[in-house]
Amino acid sequence: MEKINQINQFEWNRQLFHIFLGIAIVALLMYGFIDEKIILIIIIFGLIASYLSRTIKIPIIHHLLQRFERKDEIKNFPGKGIIFYFIGAYISLSLFPKDIAMASIMVLALGDSLSHLYGLHYGKIKHPLSKTKFLEGTIAGFIGAFIGALVFARWYEALLASFAAMVVEAVEMKIGAQQVDDNLIIPFVAGAVIWLIRAL
Repeated sequence: MEKINQINQFEWNRQLFHIFLGIAIVALLMYGFIDEKIILIIIIFGLIASYLSRTIKIPIIHHLLQRFERKDEIKNFPGKGIIFYFIGAYISLSLFPKDIAMASIMVLALGDSLSHLYGLHYGKIKHPLSKTKFLEGTIAGFIGAFIGALVFARWYEALLASFAAMVVEAVEMKIGAQQVDDNLIIPFVAGAVIWLIRAL
């Protein structure tokens, strides 16, 4: 029971960090403190730090990894979650107008994290598209994603983008044997949906 509580607390810390990270990225983008070039620099720095962290306990970074990263990822790819989070944001900013990119990052920040947290604690109905996820989590994620996207998109854009993003979040897409990271696919799908709606 104690081990289960520790796992739950770890996931709470991890997902809340992801929520606040996404909101912080969007806020900094809104006020011009960062742009895609700075995010690219962060990604490069993150990859270097990840490589070094496999053999060296870098102060502060090691503490953050222990607190927010899953043990298997610390061993194989330290900081994978955060690095892919920034890559997802970078892809969105590179492909879409700034407001669409910010909406897609909010979908990732709120939708993915709330889906995971609500499903973990309150999920009872197995998701028809996933063996490991719960329908209640997807619904919670959809609501959170919709509210987040609504800050930067029209209501129907936010609605369709959030729905599409939560569908792919549940599907667990793979390229060969490798699963596509949610942090990459969710903002791309959300941004693509809004962009297509505006294009049509």
